[in-house]
Amino acid sequence: MKPMIPRGYLCLRASGTLQMDGRLNEAAWQNAAWTAEFVDIRGATMPRPWHATRAKMLWDDQFFYIAAQLTEPHVWGSITQRDAVIFQDNDFEVFIDPDGDAHEYYEFEMNALNTVWDLRLVRPYKDGAPALNEWDIAGLKSGVQVDGTLNDSRDVDRHWTVEIAMPWKALGEFSTVPSPPRDGDRWRVDFSRVQWKTEIVDGRYQKIPNRPEENWVWSPTGIVDMHRPEKWGLVQFSSASRGDRRVSPGPVEVARDRLQEIYYRQRAFREANNRFARERTEIGITDRWCPGCTMSATSAGYEATVPVRTRLRARPTTAHIRQDARFWLTPN
Repeated sequence: MKPMIPRGYLCLRASGTLQMDGRLNEAAWQNAAWTAEFVDIRGATMPRPWHATRAKMLWDDQFFYIAAQLTEPHVWGSITQRDAVIFQDNDFEVFIDPDGDAHEYYEFEMNALNTVWDLRLVRPYKDGAPALNEWDIAGLKSGVQVDGTLNDSRDVDRHWTVEIAMPWKALGEFSTVPSPPRDGDRWRVDFSRVQWKTEIVDGRYQKIPNRPEENWVWSPTGIVDMHRPEKWGLVQFSSASRGDRRVSPGPVEVARDRLQEIYYRQRAFREANNRFARERTEIGITDRWCPGCTMSATSAGYEATVPVRTRLRARPTTAHIRQDARFWLTPN
């Protein structure tokens, strides 16, 4: 299976104070580039979303700042209780895996009423993790601005804009990397927009029965499941206040793709044979396809490794993955 290349973004330092009011009128936001427009979660080959969505990011010593603009002719919201299931409304969602290990990551959702849901995942749902709703982003700030009228079906709106400030202290609580990040550090981040098809009945918005929600995202996962952290975008933090350098996958991401392929082949093998493969040949892994790959049985399942092809004179590193999708690096 050919890996889906994650989108990348260079996150600049904020040059000045930002007010979380959803207006994005500060000079720092004007210097920050928009992401590419969101696509269907299954990939760019699927039908294009009928409303445009795009995001921006900034950072400073205290916060990770996120903004998004969601084109919408009828802005509505109904949920007012924090930590309710916000995606039952149209919403904007943020997913963050600071150390890129596909474990201990964060999810945040908000609707046009600025009602939020923040939670922590020990591991993805597909690997048996529950959502930990008791975790809150301490010190969170957020704001919404509606270009139109909220919950009024009599007119046509233009968009709603969100602005979010997440403290580094909270984001570093379950991470193994510096928070705030260092210049050049990369985190795995993604954004999702859940959109429901609605109709107007007696002047009120109602979801059309038996119509599933649309899932529009920045970096597609290839499947209707946002909980695939290995598919999320690459956000590289820069100490500069200006710049538009492209962020592309590097040697670590290449190694991750190889190991993820082993992980998914092992899942399929176990479903068919009620055990994990003991030898690489059982799941079709060859030296030509994955030079230097190893695979060994463990008491819990297995561990696979691949050398990371770093630049000349860089310290050699090995990438690892195990049966619950956890990914990590070790120096040789």
